[in-house]
Amino acid sequence: MSRVVLTALAAVAMLNLPRAVLAQEQPHAFVDARIIAVNGSDVAQGALVVHRGKIVGAGASVSIPANAVRIDARGKTIMPGLVDTHSHIGGGSGGDASAALQPEVRLLDSFDARHSGLRRAVAGGITTVNVMPGSGHLLSGQTLYLKLRGAKSLDGLLITTAEGRIAGGIKMANGTNPLRPQGGAFPSTRARSASMARDLFIKAQAYRDKMQKAGDDPAKRPTRDLGMEALSEVLEGTRTVHFHTHRHDDILTALRLAKEFGFTPVLQHVSEGWKVAAEIAASGAPASVIVIDAPGGKLEAVDLSMTTAPALQKAGALTGFHTDDYITDSRFFLRSAGLAVRAGMSREHALYALTMAGARMLKLDSRLGSLEPGKDADFLVLSGDPLSVYTHVEQTWVEGAKVFDRAVPGDRLVAVGGYGASRNETLHTHEEGR
Repeated sequence: MSRVVLTALAAVAMLNLPRAVLAQEQPHAFVDARIIAVNGSDVAQGALVVHRGKIVGAGASVSIPANAVRIDARGKTIMPGLVDTHSHIGGGSGGDASAALQPEVRLLDSFDARHSGLRRAVAGGITTVNVMPGSGHLLSGQTLYLKLRGAKSLDGLLITTAEGRIAGGIKMANGTNPLRPQGGAFPSTRARSASMARDLFIKAQAYRDKMQKAGDDPAKRPTRDLGMEALSEVLEGTRTVHFHTHRHDDILTALRLAKEFGFTPVLQHVSEGWKVAAEIAASGAPASVIVIDAPGGKLEAVDLSMTTAPALQKAGALTGFHTDDYITDSRFFLRSAGLAVRAGMSREHALYALTMAGARMLKLDSRLGSLEPGKDADFLVLSGDPLSVYTHVEQTWVEGAKVFDRAVPGDRLVAVGGYGASRNETLHTHEEGR
């Protein structure tokens, strides 16, 4: 085949590539912006350079390639994409009513990549999310860590580990959510809840030990058990338990269980974390806080306090935030940091909690959470200071591709709400039926 024909075919192939992919072939430089790197000092007027999905440099003295596309960001603020460690976007499901502990269930098999919640998340500046099944079980299944790349299928959103495994954790819960007054397959007391969880982990230890002893001999291995496989990963430290817990006594029960079986959970919600901040910090367990400005409707969260995040910070615990979307709408995630600062958390810790802390909880901090060279180009362009109520997310970028732009009518509709904004797959920018 001649070189002319090959060149022509290559040109046709380039035309068929997504625009976002083509754009990444040329460096992009956002100049004259305020840069909040999170890991590093803020810069009042600097630049962010990205290329092929990665950050090349960020700060006051960044070298800008001669062939870079320059974007004037004067008056704007650029910061890392937000990491939501606990969300329910995507309309997925977990365990059913057949058992209280279902570690074999995967959110992977029920997630809708075209769900409108994903669009709301990027409108709020969220670029990475831990999507969970519900908390009506002691263990409701395996979670998913996703990059909101704008893909229309789940495969385009998945994050894979260095070992090639689909990244995700496992969801556990205690307190009132898993309790059933009639008992049966579910516990009816807190003590029974803990004993059922302990019994399951003892079985997981036995399964893990048998697998280790069998080595490479398939004849010696126990019958494959999908639930035990997932829990073996927890025991080995390659799968993180995300533990829904509210009351101070339930928090301590979760820590007691984790200590007994040698894993470090991420504590989710921790409404009464301010009561046991020292114990949380001493355990080494991170805590992801939900910041609700109008609490109510849940008796075990009656003592919820906005002082939880600053109390955890003062105690020395790794502290992050989450939406639990729809409990907090993803579009208002930045507000969590503002409210925590109002309650006494430092500004630096609050911004860290939205980004790097979440990345560390998902064990993705080598790839995201800050504007550092070599990390994924996940970032936001804001109209002003991230903690101001007047600030809007103007653009959201994931791995160097723009996935939200408030200047685009369809994206603005998602950001502000209105007819058609919550529809899955297709967004409507005109008024129908009027």
